[in-house]
Amino acid sequence: MSTMRISGLASGMDIDKLVSDLMKAERMPLDKLKQKKQILEWQRDDYREMNALLLTLRNEVFNMKLTSKYRARTAASSDETKVTATATSTASTASYTITEVSQLASAASKVSTTAVSSATKIDPSKGLYEIKDNFADKTFNWKQGSVENQTISVTADGTNFSLNLKAGVSVDTTNTDIVVKVDGKAYTVVTTGTPSTGQVKIDSSGNLTFGDTIKSGSAISVNYYTDVRKDDDKTLSTATKEIQLQKGSVVAGTLTLDIGGTIYSNVGNEIQDGSGNKVGTIDLATGKITMDNEIAAGTVIKATYKQNYFTFGITTYDSNGQAVTEKFGVQGNESLNIVINRVNSSNVGVTMFYDSFSDKVTLTRKETGDFNKSGDEIVTSGGFLNNVLGFGSAVEQGGQNAKLTINGLSTERTSNTFEMSGVTFTLKNTFGVADPSVSITIKNDAESVFQNIKNFIDKYNETIDKIQKKISEERYRDYLPLTDEQKQAMSEKQIELWEEKAKSGLLRRDSILSSGLSQMRLNFYDPVSNSTINTKYKQLASIGITTSPNYLDGGKLIIDEAKLKAAIQDDPESVEKLFTSSGATDGEKGIAVRLYDTIKGIMDKITQKAGSTTSINTQFTIGKDLIDIDQRINAFNDRLKQIEDRYYRQFTAMEEAINKANSQSAYLMNAFGGGSK
Repeated sequence: MSTMRISGLASGMDIDKLVSDLMKAERMPLDKLKQKKQILEWQRDDYREMNALLLTLRNEVFNMKLTSKYRARTAASSDETKVTATATSTASTASYTITEVSQLASAASKVSTTAVSSATKIDPSKGLYEIKDNFADKTFNWKQGSVENQTISVTADGTNFSLNLKAGVSVDTTNTDIVVKVDGKAYTVVTTGTPSTGQVKIDSSGNLTFGDTIKSGSAISVNYYTDVRKDDDKTLSTATKEIQLQKGSVVAGTLTLDIGGTIYSNVGNEIQDGSGNKVGTIDLATGKITMDNEIAAGTVIKATYKQNYFTFGITTYDSNGQAVTEKFGVQGNESLNIVINRVNSSNVGVTMFYDSFSDKVTLTRKETGDFNKSGDEIVTSGGFLNNVLGFGSAVEQGGQNAKLTINGLSTERTSNTFEMSGVTFTLKNTFGVADPSVSITIKNDAESVFQNIKNFIDKYNETIDKIQKKISEERYRDYLPLTDEQKQAMSEKQIELWEEKAKSGLLRRDSILSSGLSQMRLNFYDPVSNSTINTKYKQLASIGITTSPNYLDGGKLIIDEAKLKAAIQDDPESVEKLFTSSGATDGEKGIAVRLYDTIKGIMDKITQKAGSTTSINTQFTIGKDLIDIDQRINAFNDRLKQIEDRYYRQFTAMEEAINKANSQSAYLMNAFGGGSK
């Protein structure tokens, strides 16, 4: 229940002002708690800032534990017009002599033997059935039916699956270009007998029987052909005269169109009713039907028809000499450009291109080399490729390996660019044994190694400089965090300057950071006692890296560049081991290994003290202190509320007493005044 407050009506005193002034004194311990909380929060943020610096340094130290920082290699060729080379850090310092490159690797290609067009040049953007008569050879081997594909998602392990076929539709099992893949792996399609491993049997009803167990979660992709096409039933949402069949290149005389139960058919381009009357037209190429009269909304349309299509296949060979075959079903309304795009984006690994100037088509392997030792790299099948495009009698060009002799060894490569022992060679030109040989020399790239070490030392110096400044900051104990009331009386600039002093020195002489810097200095100073290191280079000073003599630098490192470069040239392996050696004791460990462990230890201690951005207060020391202060602040706020209410009760009682006294005085005055007339 709240206390009723009367503010100076009887006494004329500003009770609110009096209570406010009294509460200022009462609130002083609360302000101290809030200031202590603010100092802890600033200190926590300073610790986390130091941890961020150490994390960046630790990442740099981790990189310095890797051999790649010390094994930079350069590769020099005596004749870059013939052979070039690059070397990775895994390459050994060595030399290679190439005495002969008798043959460069080339990609296999085939070109149409003659122009593909007749008197009228083909338009590669138009449907192939529409322009079929413009080809010089017309042996497309057109078929009638429908090109279909389905994907079956396997929900349980098994060998038997089924295509979703409409009633009256059958798979054309006589078509040898059916393709079945499971998760991209092609299976051999058979139509009779029991399938074995790697085979799948398919029947006219669309039943698939695999010779292997297909695992749950797999995807079975089937490209197949049917005797007829049945479109999905369509209900018109609005009245229209136009109907779009789902396939194009419709075979004349094969359409049965059911419009709301009335049957129509096509004769040529005409749509006719059962009496032979024209009721509309059809564009056979696109499958678009235009009726003479509008069909009402809500009418159900059903269509059955056949389309013109043909098939072809391309086989190439992978690096293991295994055949890779892709088969294509081409609908009559698809253009040559579409076919080219489908071939180029397939897994068969060839590039197809039509050149309108020469009126020829090329097929080129995307990889150089001879992968089919017993024949062509590109094998074509189907009338479209072999007859219409003229690849059947085309002589394959290229498809050969690079042949060379390196360090006395005669060898071959499928590519002109190849890797050996960390060195990548690129053959540019052929040359014989009578020509000058090409020498490839692999050397240690001392400049790169020097730069890697220098960058690391710079990052180390930068980090300890910032930490040293933080633990050396002056502490201004008279500059406490400002209260809200103090801030109201100051400008933003005054607040900024004050808080700059108040935040200073919160980590002055911090034991975690100070001892951490001392340990890092020892990591650099102590020798590395390891049998893999030349005793000449067992200390950092021996390779030209020493500690600054100025104690104010806090242990910064100074590099004698000439001495460091000389050590890298003289014994790069010992320089590497000085930083990267592993061991059971700190004395055996390399400098980068020691330093990484030390930094991790410092960061762990800071995290225990100040947490991280993802920590909650219960997980670190300062956080627990903040929880305690928050509890004390809440308890003190409750106490202040009680004190304020007490003051108001006291002043209210005083006001009531004064008011009562005033009332009595007025009564007496009226009484006495009334008796003296």
